[in-house]
Amino acid sequence: VQLQASGGGLVQAGGSLRLSCAASGRAFSSLRMGWFRQAPGKEREFVAAINWSGGNTYYADLVKGRFTISRDNAKNSAYLQMNSLKPEDTAVYYCAASYRLGLLRYDYDYDYWGQGTLVTVSS
Repeated sequence: VQLQASGGGLVQAGGSLRLSCAASGRAFSSLRMGWFRQAPGKEREFVAAINWSGGNTYYADLVKGRFTISRDNAKNSAYLQMNSLKPEDTAVYYCAASYRLGLLRYDYDYDYWGQGTLVTVSS
C-alpha cells in the first residue's frame, strides 16, 4: 500500500483546507485510515481515524467539531476537511493506513504512511 497526501498550504486563521490521501495497492476498502500531524519541535499526534466503511469516526479532542474525516472507497481516497483553523494547527499532516481492526488512534497501529503535507495557519 502506498499513500500520497496532498492539499496542504498556507491559510489564515479561521479558514479551511481539505487534505486528500490517495492510496494505491490492494483492498483499500479493508483499510482503516487515520490522520496524524507533527508540529515543529513536537511529537507526532493523532488527529482522526475512520473505519473501513466510513460509518465510524474518532477525533482528537483538539480538533473535534472543526475537522471531519471521510473516505471514498470507489476512489481509493481518504480526506480531512479542516475548518476554523487555528495557528496551533500548523503542522505536517500525515495520512496512515492499517488492516488492523477498530478505530486506531496510536501511530504504532498503522503500517503504512504517506509522505506528509504541510499546513501553515497564519494569525
